[in-house]
Amino acid sequence: MKDMHGIIFAYLTHPKLKELAEHRTAASLPFGGRYRCIDFMLSNMVNAGINDVGVVMRDSYQSLLDHLGSGKDWDLARKRGGLRLLPPFGYAGPRRSVEFRGRMEALYGVASYISRIRQDYVVLADGENVANLSLEDVLESHIQSGAEITCVCTPAREGAVSDEAFYRLDDTGRIVDITVGLKDGYESMNVFLLSKPLLEHLLNYCAARSLYHFNRDVLQAMKEKLRLSAYIYNGYCARLISVTNYFQHSMDLLKPEVRRDLFPRGRSIRTKVRDEAPTYYSPDSRARNSVVADGCYIEGVVENSILFRGVRIGKGAVVQNCILMQDAAVKDGARISHVIADKQVTVSENHILVGHSTYPIAISKGAEV
Repeated sequence: MKDMHGIIFAYLTHPKLKELAEHRTAASLPFGGRYRCIDFMLSNMVNAGINDVGVVMRDSYQSLLDHLGSGKDWDLARKRGGLRLLPPFGYAGPRRSVEFRGRMEALYGVASYISRIRQDYVVLADGENVANLSLEDVLESHIQSGAEITCVCTPAREGAVSDEAFYRLDDTGRIVDITVGLKDGYESMNVFLLSKPLLEHLLNYCAARSLYHFNRDVLQAMKEKLRLSAYIYNGYCARLISVTNYFQHSMDLLKPEVRRDLFPRGRSIRTKVRDEAPTYYSPDSRARNSVVADGCYIEGVVENSILFRGVRIGKGAVVQNCILMQDAAVKDGARISHVIADKQVTVSENHILVGHSTYPIAISKGAEV
């Protein structure tokens, strides 16, 4: 659909991600063996025919810059339009040294970019949503409902609700009440579709009144003035906001039904290409019920785990219920269970690390234990 323009909020951080977000935002968090969280929403937009996407950043964005590059891997490297990275030097407001207080303030920081949007409709979405969402269906629902803002929501997602919005709907799908932090109704996926003129009007209105929250200052405050409609998404979705939440949703990928929902035929999820040799399994190795990316070298035992590219498992090592990110290494004789090892982590020989499904051990990038 060439009538839509995409804007992804990739500046959000969550304190409960702890070691996993020390050097990156939630949108840049590795997920599923070879992806980053932002790959899902970016691919959703590309699959819907969106050719112009802006990515709003704030702090700790080097990881995103390295991953997204020119947008070539998403077919968004174009002379006109395509992928545009919007870092904080484009923000003209007085609060330069701190993070954005809300989505409206973040949008005001890229107001000049928004003014140049050529499409009729704009999709606003958080970058840490993991879902395979048909945005063309959202647009069709938006047009048919006559809504001014369509909010994508789900009845299925679990997780912390301290900052989430929930919608109560009438029989026609119109949103009649909005709560934040109170689990009542359908949970917001923080994906919104509205017209460009309305977005510019709301932006000017909020800027003139020092309003900066989209949920509170737009949706809640204007629900009687604006026609707000809901698009209910019933597929698998996750918002990665804590270490435990990240571990549980990653383990969901070991279920065939979840993989089919996230990676259906005809709606691929794209990511940065890294050419690797196939994974090597030694004669004495054993792997069961695991997701293993290319370029790994396995001489030990891997069970119920997710291995990113370039992971090395030594002789006699046992890896169970773990997530090992790119270029992590588990040395000979080590035994680990319920561990999340960030990139380039090394677990030394004969060491034992045991966490729990509700309290997994997270190891910072580049650490040696």
